[in-house]
Amino acid sequence: MKLSTSYRQILSLSVPIMLGSAAQNIIVLSDNVFLYHYSTIDFAAAGLVGVFYLIIASIGYGFSRGGQIIIARRNGEHNYTGAGTDFQALFLFEFLLSLILFCFLYFWSRDFFELFIKNPEILEKCMEYIKPRSFGVFFSYLGVSLIAFYTGIANTRFIIYDTLVLIIVNIVLNYFLVFGAFGLEPMGIAGSALASTLAEVVAFIVFIVYMIWDKTNRKYGLLSIHRLKYSSFANMFSISFPIVFQSILGIGSWFLFFSFIENVGSKELEISNLLRTIYLILSIPCWGYSAGINTIVSNFIGNKKRQAVLPLIIKTTKINLLSTMLISLPVLMFPEFFLYPLFGRDDMTLILESKPYMMMLFAILMIFGTGGIFINGLIGTGHTRTALRIQTIFTIVYIIYSYLMIKHWYFGLNWAWAAEIFYWGGITIMSLLYLKTNKWHFLKF
Repeated sequence: MKLSTSYRQILSLSVPIMLGSAAQNIIVLSDNVFLYHYSTIDFAAAGLVGVFYLIIASIGYGFSRGGQIIIARRNGEHNYTGAGTDFQALFLFEFLLSLILFCFLYFWSRDFFELFIKNPEILEKCMEYIKPRSFGVFFSYLGVSLIAFYTGIANTRFIIYDTLVLIIVNIVLNYFLVFGAFGLEPMGIAGSALASTLAEVVAFIVFIVYMIWDKTNRKYGLLSIHRLKYSSFANMFSISFPIVFQSILGIGSWFLFFSFIENVGSKELEISNLLRTIYLILSIPCWGYSAGINTIVSNFIGNKKRQAVLPLIIKTTKINLLSTMLISLPVLMFPEFFLYPLFGRDDMTLILESKPYMMMLFAILMIFGTGGIFINGLIGTGHTRTALRIQTIFTIVYIIYSYLMIKHWYFGLNWAWAAEIFYWGGITIMSLLYLKTNKWHFLKF
């Protein structure tokens, strides 16, 4: 695909990625909706364990983003064999990483959760989720490496179909396994975990079959065995590790935020879990445009068109803010209408209790929609360590603010959630200032 700076090009590349990169968010949403209607305690536990699993998924996704940037750079240089070699290195690396994370999840996750969770019932529910969910890490990590390749070469159409397979299978299996159907016993949160894992298995198999069948990728030599050099892995690790650490910082700080909220009370945790779920849904456009700007920026630098980078980032930010605004405003202004089909029980108590925080959530989405694009534009240049330094500074600010506003001076959830505004506002300013310099022009890998 020939890349241009047009809005149409940005949309055609980003919309499929929007679905693909949001796969884990959609799975968490599906799990939460079914568990909300199954049991209050299962829903509350899903809020904590869902964030925890997003941290695990973000590690694999972070490494795939680094691989995607390298593949996009090779593609921009018309080094197609090099792009294929880098993909195979990424695939092998993701497999080895998933093996390590599986062992941690299956054997040592209880010790980890006991450090943060006081309620023994919520702790047991988290363990019921983690055990079957741990097997999905293999297919999640290998799956994002496939998405990284097709995103890197700017051929993203099939990502839509594969993500639809993932969503449909997950929803159907959630219904069968959470509530019990066709003679199956209701499994609650454990059934939700099993449904998500099986959905990832099916989606991975479908993508592999497509990759074997797809003739457009033949020039990359994906079906040939490339000689993998140490430099390929070193390059990938150098670019990817800061992205991974960024993801761990970002979602890890969110996990701490929710553990602070859990200490306040179960009602506050339930409201925050609903807000988090809405946040995940409405931030899907930003994740898609963020992954798209990674690829476009890296391809343009590979084509020696650095002067187009900042205008592209600004254009993408405008599209993202407009998309997010169009999706978010109706939902947040009329939550009773839009959220009741998903989160309505016999009454709308939880939705009504959450309504006072909706405009705060809108402000967060707007600032995140700007900062998310700028920091990912910076990542697309390959300067992932600079992006990590920026995010580390504001993660520290986020954690200190959250700790003080929740554990010491609790003024309510609006003030607690305002941590997101300070976090993304700072990231936006620092990323823009760095992109206006020429320090990022000369990095080669």
